[in-house]
Amino acid sequence: MDKCCKDLEECESYLLELNLLLRSMEVLHRTYSAPAITALQASSYDIPKKEKRPRRWRSKNSGKETKATLQVYDVPSCISSKSPRLHASNPNLSTTESNTNTSLLKSSRNLQGNLFILNRKICFIFLVTGFISFRQDCSGSPQSLVHQVSNESRASIPESISEFFDAQEYLLSSSSSENEVSDDDSYISDVSDSVSMDTCSNEGGISSVITLSRRRSTLPSPSPTSSVSLWNILRNNIGKDLSKVAMPVQLNEPLNTLQRLCEELEYSKLLDTANKTQDPYQRMAYIATFAISAYASTFHRAASKPFNPVLGETYECDRPDKGFRFIAEQVSHHPPVSACHSDSKNFTFWQDVRWKNKFWGKSMEIVPMGTTHVTLPAFGDHYEWNKVTSCIHNILSGQRWIEHYGEMTIKNINSNVCQCKVTFVKAKSWNSTVNEIEGVVTDSNGKVVHSIFGKWHESLFQGDPPSATCIWRANTMPVDQEQYYGFTQFAVELNELDSTLRPHLPPTDTRFRPDQRLLEEGNPEAAEEQKQRIEQLQRERRKVLQDNNMAHQPRFFKKSKDDTWVSNDTYWELRKDLGFSKFDFPVLW
Repeated sequence: MDKCCKDLEECESYLLELNLLLRSMEVLHRTYSAPAITALQASSYDIPKKEKRPRRWRSKNSGKETKATLQVYDVPSCISSKSPRLHASNPNLSTTESNTNTSLLKSSRNLQGNLFILNRKICFIFLVTGFISFRQDCSGSPQSLVHQVSNESRASIPESISEFFDAQEYLLSSSSSENEVSDDDSYISDVSDSVSMDTCSNEGGISSVITLSRRRSTLPSPSPTSSVSLWNILRNNIGKDLSKVAMPVQLNEPLNTLQRLCEELEYSKLLDTANKTQDPYQRMAYIATFAISAYASTFHRAASKPFNPVLGETYECDRPDKGFRFIAEQVSHHPPVSACHSDSKNFTFWQDVRWKNKFWGKSMEIVPMGTTHVTLPAFGDHYEWNKVTSCIHNILSGQRWIEHYGEMTIKNINSNVCQCKVTFVKAKSWNSTVNEIEGVVTDSNGKVVHSIFGKWHESLFQGDPPSATCIWRANTMPVDQEQYYGFTQFAVELNELDSTLRPHLPPTDTRFRPDQRLLEEGNPEAAEEQKQRIEQLQRERRKVLQDNNMAHQPRFFKKSKDDTWVSNDTYWELRKDLGFSKFDFPVLW
């Protein structure tokens, strides 16, 4: 045990080194690949000096290794507030800039090499202590894989080690072409590397083939300052359904309600884990945690509302890096109904959402209706649950904040082995108890098997304190999220549209919507003009349907026997070989 503790202490110090190393690589990447780094931005990536690095336990043979890794914390001299701006949209770099790029590339390769060495040290320690095994991938080459750590094991691991297991692994190659600048990306405001993982399995286990894709890390423009008086808009609508009240675009965020539904899948890995969990009670705990995590992205979003989809509007999100694909469609206008469907090798997720908004003077209440469904193919489970009431406080003055309250009941309709009840606690005022949830997983006799507690915007724990283990923690928010509508990194990526994706989308996809795009680009005046034009087109289409005694027929969803909307399983088939070009879609904007 003493030897194991020492090994883990050494590994913890390596993890601290790894964190600093990754920050150094981020500085290099951001300087080399596109965005300009101002002196203010560069200060946020200050690298700790060598003498301030924490002391760590060393083995007899670690002296040379430590010396070899110290160099990675030295930021290249080319990264400073005086260095020339490098941008992907400027292919004609000067000689100085070219030399700078060469220096950056060499530094990047040095960092990647040191990253590989440090990663091997960490893997070796985990191998010795039993946390890593070596498997073979589909081609027969060895791959190091981190085991799924049980809740009991996590409880005995230092917090920094536990967080290591939650982090994604990156495979970086010094010969990668990722650092090459392309003129085609000049319209992207900022990009970051995200990992796309395609898996193949064999008798030895599962190994991952990792590919890198570029996704933006911020919006093109910060949110504009709004001068709209909410009181002038809402004073005549107290107690009414606000879904029928036209709101100015300045109150919106540059995302659509259909995209908001996709945000509920940000933590879809919980469903992946559930589909690999044998214990039905623990599976239910993961399902409940996923249902709660759907509210996490709303915490910083009380200041604005999403765009209302027009009838027939669609949205797709294909994320091989997360292992799922998603489609959504606005299937009804009055009452507003949004339907969505997502599939993965580990789960199927679908729902149709109907809601009513009511303004009560100081607050606005959002009452959802409908049921959310998830099936797990490994066990034949079919879970369903309801959503809770949401309320935005201080709607007219003061600091706006959002609250969710009510009881959520989760059932497996294919088995009565267990069920779960989650209570979103209603706060009496803004205090330390706000955003709390309490949940229990019970057996068929009502006996509590697992308990869940925590805050829906921060983290959730399973068990009883002080021995409870963290089952979920919200992703870190971008540092400048206040300036960009309070978006998470996942939300930032939802409305991104590049030239490779454009020809594969139907013309009804939200990313083609001009008013939302203009708001994202920081032009609310033009966005308001487009919004009014789009709403007028919708009224005209509705009048044509009424005059001809016709009803709108959704393209990708159909009504089921219980009057809910489900996918008709045609979207992805039509998407193949540019199949959408063969259909006559209505002109929505």
